[in-house]
Amino acid sequence: MAEPVLLHGDLHHDNILAAEREPWLAIDPKGIVGEPAYEVGALLRNPLPGLLARPEPGRVLARRIEQLAAELGFDRARIRGWALAQAVLSAWWSYEDHGDGWRETIACAELLAAIAD
Repeated sequence: MAEPVLLHGDLHHDNILAAEREPWLAIDPKGIVGEPAYEVGALLRNPLPGLLARPEPGRVLARRIEQLAAELGFDRARIRGWALAQAVLSAWWSYEDHGDGWRETIACAELLAAIAD
């Protein structure tokens, strides 16, 4: 496990914008402390439900894990584990806040759980 660092906490496609002062700007940070591999969990499962509509979404997730592990030097099992934990947490928040919108996230969690370490 890596040393804890300050993380964005909700880094995904809708929170990364093209900008003028820098090529990319991350918005809406949650400002949490954790291991770096935690950060890519939201990026892996989004955008939902579009990810689930793709052919073989489990293969898409597995490929994303491989790419992120290779590019960032993170352990693929840690990436998958954090992504799975975040998916379950996100599903709970959706259920708690709205009573719906959680099924897609649980489907993504099930796909992540099926990916071998």
